[in-house]
Order: sequence, then structure tokens, then C-alpha cells
Amino acid sequence: MTWTAPRIERTTVDGDQLNVPSTADERVMLEGWLRWHRETLLTKCAGLTPAQLARTAAEPSGLTLLGLVRHMAEIERWWFRRSFAGEPIGDVFTGPGDGDEGIEGVDAAHAERDFAAFRAEIEACEAAVAGRGLDETFVSVTRGRIVSLRWVYLAMIQEYARHNGHADLLRERTDGATGDYPAPA
Repeated sequence: MTWTAPRIERTTVDGDQLNVPSTADERVMLEGWLRWHRETLLTKCAGLTPAQLARTAAEPSGLTLLGLVRHMAEIERWWFRRSFAGEPIGDVFTGPGDGDEGIEGVDAAHAERDFAAFRAEIEACEAAVAGRGLDETFVSVTRGRIVSLRWVYLAMIQEYARHNGHADLLRERTDGATGDYPAPA
């Protein structure tokens, strides 16, 4: 049986799929919105085969759904673990052809492995910031200034929002599916 990207059961709060309470403290809201965007990317991939995930569906762009999953694993690691937590670790995906922060170097044969790496990276990132204050800071080597954990959460939400728009288009071009829980047309 061929592996397919698993269906995601969205986290809910009070039965609402938008798993962010409308009245909560800032940390709860930031974590909730980030979780929602992470889950959104995975729902855009749900049910697709490795070949579909690795397909460029909006030519001439080389962007793929699998490339987005790989890219977000790299971005998660960069901001939460390497930059904020200062962990001395390399990239998630390394080697010839991996290119632009995971977007390039996609291989359908490694789709299941890449999805597992994405999920593992999210868990590691959540552990790296657990119990840490939003006002804690670090010096960003890419920004050349002091950055707070709060800023990292907002930057990650922005990054996912942008790429989830790409994922919407890629999914629709792949099999016609649209919406929050894509089902093939």
C-alpha cells in the first residue's frame, strides 16, 4: 500500500476548529494561531501521494507542497531552536540540491520521511520554548538586532500564512480540492 499524507484532526477549543480562544492571554493566542497554521499546511497535503506532493502544479514555479513542508521545518528550526534557544544544530534537510531552505531538493521517495521530520521539528521547537517568556530575547544574526520570542511567534504565523496561500493554490491545481478539509473534486 502506498503511503499518503495523513488526514489531520484539527485541534479544537470549545468545539471550534479555529483552535484559538477569542479571549485568552497573549501566549495562548500566539500558540493557538501558530498551531492552526501548522495544521492548515498539513490539511492541504492530506490524502495526497508522494508523487502528488512533489509535483510542481503552478508552472513555471518549482514550488511543491512537499517543498513547503520541508521549508517550514527549516524555518521552525531556524527561529525557535537555532536562533532563540541557541542550539548548535544544522539544517533539517542537508545535502546536494536541498537548496532554498528545503524548498528545493524534493524527492517523492522521501515524502513520508520528510513529513515525519516536519512533525518531529515542531515537537522539538515547542519543547525549546516551553516555559520561556515572550519578552526573552536573543541577537538575531540575520536581523542584526535584538529579537524577542514574541517577535518569533509573529514571524512564524506570518510565514505560515503566506505559504498556506501557496498551498491552497498548489492543492487546487493538483486535484481540484479546496477548503479547510480538501477532498478531491
